[in-house]
Amino acid sequence: MALNAKVKWIEGLQFVGESGTGHAIIMDGDAQFGGQDTGMRPMELLLVGVGGCSGMDVISILKKKKQNVTSIEINVKGEKAESYPKKFTEINIEYIISGKDLSEDAVKRAIELSMDKYCSVKATIEGAAKINYSYKIINS
Repeated sequence: MALNAKVKWIEGLQFVGESGTGHAIIMDGDAQFGGQDTGMRPMELLLVGVGGCSGMDVISILKKKKQNVTSIEINVKGEKAESYPKKFTEINIEYIISGKDLSEDAVKRAIELSMDKYCSVKATIEGAAKINYSYKIINS
């Protein structure tokens, strides 16, 4: 199964990326580098992608496990190398999962399944950067 995207230059460092499903996002650079700061940076999109991919896995698994989840927040932090191409050397993912009577075993297992089996974005970047994860459960 192939996915596709198109990226079109607008001006300066601003580009519009459009997915094969017709969704679009603006990317831009810092003003100090010639951008206008009108959109996310491509490296930020990578962090958003891994957080979103894993989040979709986790909520799907927790719903199947009949967990009463009220919110999920995923904080993703990437540490970049000092020299070019300044790739991510480490990515830290923190899950904050809130709900009523959440099972820690269910939450832990859902995250493990996402990280070890289902998240295709994580699997794609695995080996390029060290990926760590942690979680916090807030039961109400």
